[in-house]
Amino acid sequence: MRRLVTVVKVGIGRAAEAAVVVLALATLVFFALRLLPGDPAALVLGDQASEAERATLRAKLHLDEPMWMQYARFIRGLVTLDLGDSIRRPGASAVARVLDAAPPTASLAAVAVLMGALFGIGAAVLGAGPWLGAKRGWVDRVATALAATPLLAFAPVLTFALAARLRVVPLPGDPEAGAAGLVFASGLLSLPLAAHVARVSRAALDDVARAQFLGVARAKGGSFARMIWLHALPAAVGPIVTVLGTQLGALLGGAVVLERLFERHGLGTLILEAYASRDLPVLEAAVVFSGALFVGAQQLAAAAHAALDPRVRS
Repeated sequence: MRRLVTVVKVGIGRAAEAAVVVLALATLVFFALRLLPGDPAALVLGDQASEAERATLRAKLHLDEPMWMQYARFIRGLVTLDLGDSIRRPGASAVARVLDAAPPTASLAAVAVLMGALFGIGAAVLGAGPWLGAKRGWVDRVATALAATPLLAFAPVLTFALAARLRVVPLPGDPEAGAAGLVFASGLLSLPLAAHVARVSRAALDDVARAQFLGVARAKGGSFARMIWLHALPAAVGPIVTVLGTQLGALLGGAVVLERLFERHGLGTLILEAYASRDLPVLEAAVVFSGALFVGAQQLAAAAHAALDPRVRS
């Protein structure tokens, strides 16, 4: 019972912390879009619009109200999931457009996380050598180089070589690409993540290699595979889960780049389109939703790490 109460308290604390962070992000987005130089209505309608048309749009967006009233309306819209209708698509709510664009991005990110974890852990295990603790630095060198390489430096090259020239994979932006296109795009997105996972996994396995229980397993004549899967990886999974959560922000940023590069429908494409057209309700909803997704993933990763590693439980 006491442990259940502790878990509930920690969960409430994490939820409150996440809510504060999301509120701060939403506040920053709200004021950034309204206090920057320039008239938002003029930016949306262009220089050819009349003053009457601009006034009508300001009234529709409530830009003619005092700032405190605009902010109160914005916060109420966040709570009720009603941030108004899209400017470019009258009749379509901003939240509905975000929810429509979220599943493709979520599937892209989910497959990328899975592939990044598999590639990174696999590379770390290979780099561990026939016995844990072997001094092999090729994993660290390759992972460091890959982690420092921008996504735009290799994604277009690999896409041109594999999809356009060799045609061994479909173009990810092709509507008929299906699951193969998703796997290829997610594979590109997973490479930097795999590099970070490999480095953290390698360091975690080196730490585990010095543990007493692993020495006992060696003395009993356990195979390398048995030591890895039954002893080493379960003890090292906490830092791996943490790095997966902390890298989600970079993953979402990479998803924006890939969706724009391949013209795939998703949150990244929606954010860029809303920014280009100054569709303020959609832009606010999409940015806040992306931030909430990142914060939620961070909290889930921290909770999973605490559940897997008693040493970090609060």
